Amino acid sequence: MPESPLRVIPLGGLGEIGQNMMVLEYEDDIIVIDAGVLFAESDMPGVDFAIPDITYLVENRDKIRAILITHGHEDHIGALPYVLKELDVPVYASRLTHGLISVKLRERGALKDARLNVVEPHAPFKIGKFRVEFFRVCHSIPDAMGIAITTPLGIVIHTGDFKIDHTPADGQATDFSSLAQITADGVLLLFSDSTYAEVKGYTESEKVVGEALDSAIRDAPGRVMVATFASLISRVQQVIDAAVKHGRKVTVVGRSMSNNVNMALNMGYLKAPSGTIVSMKESRQLPHEKVIIVATGSQGEPTSALVRIANGQHQDVEVVPGDTVIISASPIPGNETVVAKTIDNLFRKGANVLYSRIAMVHVHGHASQEELKMMLSLVKPQYLVPVHGEHRHLISHASLGHSMGIPKSNTFVLEDGDVLELTAEEGKVVDSVQAGHVFVDGRYLLDMHSNIISERKRLARDGVVVVSVTLSERTGEVLTPPDVASSGFAELDESQDLFERTSKMVLTSLEQEGLGVLELDQVKAKVTDSISKFLFKETRRRPTVLTVIDQV
Repeated sequence: MPESPLRVIPLGGLGEIGQNMMVLEYEDDIIVIDAGVLFAESDMPGVDFAIPDITYLVENRDKIRAILITHGHEDHIGALPYVLKELDVPVYASRLTHGLISVKLRERGALKDARLNVVEPHAPFKIGKFRVEFFRVCHSIPDAMGIAITTPLGIVIHTGDFKIDHTPADGQATDFSSLAQITADGVLLLFSDSTYAEVKGYTESEKVVGEALDSAIRDAPGRVMVATFASLISRVQQVIDAAVKHGRKVTVVGRSMSNNVNMALNMGYLKAPSGTIVSMKESRQLPHEKVIIVATGSQGEPTSALVRIANGQHQDVEVVPGDTVIISASPIPGNETVVAKTIDNLFRKGANVLYSRIAMVHVHGHASQEELKMMLSLVKPQYLVPVHGEHRHLISHASLGHSMGIPKSNTFVLEDGDVLELTAEEGKVVDSVQAGHVFVDGRYLLDMHSNIISERKRLARDGVVVVSVTLSERTGEVLTPPDVASSGFAELDESQDLFERTSKMVLTSLEQEGLGVLELDQVKAKVTDSISKFLFKETRRRPTVLTVIDQV
């Protein structure tokens, strides 16, 4: 029997929806499963998105043999451009996922040096001490895969994101027969999708969405706009099918959507008769009742096509009464408010908006409780680690595992950074490594303890006050009354009197101090401190105070 334990280290995706990254380590070999983003939440002001903290991987870069990708959604591939800058390791993914990764790396100028490999299901290959075999699962994107990893201690199954759909949009159902063969001799560990572990019953089929989209497009009196994820290729195919059936043309807006659609058409994952997909310029020459626009923005992203359309800021598309807008996605937790605002803005402009709460225009791609039970029943793992979900989802999935006969001692609800060691006899959390969010802010990466984030939160909460003081370079004398201005702190009519009194207070304070002997930094500190104290006394609020001193 092997003496070394198998180490399991989640670096993202546990306790959150997104940023998925799981590490398996045996002796001197490490493989990584997925490298995703976390969409920015309300407590991340100005941030584009977050990626996993890969400090542990960078410190152990010589042990990393590969990154395995389950499917092409952003929360599983979005961090790759940043991870591959730090780690020169091969990436293995299915054909469509490979195409989506290539598009993403090309957009970031990171494709040239990437070592990307296409894998087919049931074509095993060796990576260090691991044997890897991908198998098909059904999700809301074609070519989604689960992964079977044979380790010296036994087989590990990672389901990826999955559901059990007997009528999927792409015709590829979850491959239970192959999974049964892979797991016939026993399974050491199961990582299983927990996103909808709280939901009883079964998840609806993609076929239901296709029928709902078809009827909505058939009945729409004017132009139809469909907003969905740029990577939801199956949904785009359903829109194209409905367009062909009802005599409409399809145009695509949004850079990421256009890139993905072109890639999927070239690779054969999207099929459209010649002339079905037209340019925006061509679509403007057609009657509205002959046009479907497919756009990004289903999550209320500020710069996305749908949000700019809803706000009247899109250069090519303006909502008119009679338009039908279909939001074919569910809000990711944390995005509910911005999505609702987008829907309201569309209604205000006269559009008829269909979304998941009032029409079956979207079903999620994740297993509900009965499907999770079926997976547990088939795999019969010795150990269970629920993945992909907030903490309550992981707890709910663990409870399902207990109900299916997995002992509580063999079920592990982990936090990002936990180090779980498994042997044939027992499993236990033995350590933790650095983990968490790294914020992507334009071209910059900020760690989760960055002063910038806390400063932005403070600015958003209390505003900023700026004071300008002009001093004599020779004597230190105050030459003009201090000028005080603010942003986000006080209304104009309120601030005029307040800031006049603030200016007089600063002037009096400086004249009493005798500034000739003080360094410039000391003057700044005194002015900032005196204003902070004065404004708190007057308003009971603590704005950020910025002091600018000119010497002449």
